[in-house]
Amino acid sequence: MTRAHEQACEDELIRLRQRIDAVDGEILRLLSERGKIAQRIGEIKQGNLYRPEREAQVLRRIAAMNAGPLPEAAVRTIFREIMSACLALEQPLRIAYFGPAGTFTESAAKKHFGSAPEFFPYLTIDEVFRAVEANEADYGVAPIENSSEGSVGRTLDLLLQTPLKICGEINLRIHQNLMSKAESLAALTRLYSHAQSLAQCHEWLNRNLPHLPRVPVASNAEAARLAAEDATACAIAGEAAARLYDLNILAANIEDDPANTTRFVVLATHDAGPSGNDKTSFVCSAQNRPGAVHDLLAPLKEHGVSMTRFESRPARGFGGSRWEYVFFIDVEGHRTDAKVMAALEGMKPCVGFLKELGSYPKAIND
Repeated sequence: MTRAHEQACEDELIRLRQRIDAVDGEILRLLSERGKIAQRIGEIKQGNLYRPEREAQVLRRIAAMNAGPLPEAAVRTIFREIMSACLALEQPLRIAYFGPAGTFTESAAKKHFGSAPEFFPYLTIDEVFRAVEANEADYGVAPIENSSEGSVGRTLDLLLQTPLKICGEINLRIHQNLMSKAESLAALTRLYSHAQSLAQCHEWLNRNLPHLPRVPVASNAEAARLAAEDATACAIAGEAAARLYDLNILAANIEDDPANTTRFVVLATHDAGPSGNDKTSFVCSAQNRPGAVHDLLAPLKEHGVSMTRFESRPARGFGGSRWEYVFFIDVEGHRTDAKVMAALEGMKPCVGFLKELGSYPKAIND
């Protein structure tokens, strides 16, 4: 490369950096303008200002407009943070989540709400529900099902009993990591993890650490905390827990299913309005007679409503006697859509009871 060419490249770099500085200034000006508009909206509106359906519409519209080079997931993350910061100017939010800090539920909550709200960890799913019911928190986040290990029974049981609604869902790809203060696998004497994570990594553990004692604990964050106190112990948890407790990741992405995903629900005193791409969840019981479940589901087919989830569960805590079951059902569409309304009305004569759990925007999968 000649000296002249080097100088030309250096001059171009200076011009490009000047352009970046100018673009950054324009971005800041527009962010300030957006913030002022958000503040004015907060002055005009009364009551709850968070609109899950509106945020879902904005994120879908922005993703559709994206021409690159930034990937859609990055664009959504940026705009999620912009909306989060602007909403905080209107209405600071308090978010309860199934903790402690460093859990996948915390990651899901921040994925959905951005980093601006206050996040409060609760050590049981019951406490998350109670915090929202008691107005200690505006919203709650709890796991409801995992693609490998199935449903979270306690969340389903509480949805059956609570007056709260589902106003959102989050799908989080779960990457399990083996972490420790130790520098290698050879130094390890015990493994801590939540029972579901142990199950999700069962085959990897059998191949790589078959003789290491496995100790189930209340959460992956608790497992990481215990590993941080003992240099010969290790834990299975997410990257957030490794950062929180300053642990070395000895093996990354050790889950047996590379598509391992957990679905979380957002709980509130309200559900969401129509966003144009929604789900509706409800729970019902079938009458005790032959063909009752078939008759219960027939209105969905009749009115062209697609069912995305059907699960039976003992009717504990809802006055059910032994061997009585309820059915948790998710369908595509909002409860105010004509075909969903018609299907739910058609089901009512066929059920012992029917409780709508909420309508909400479908989760965006990154």
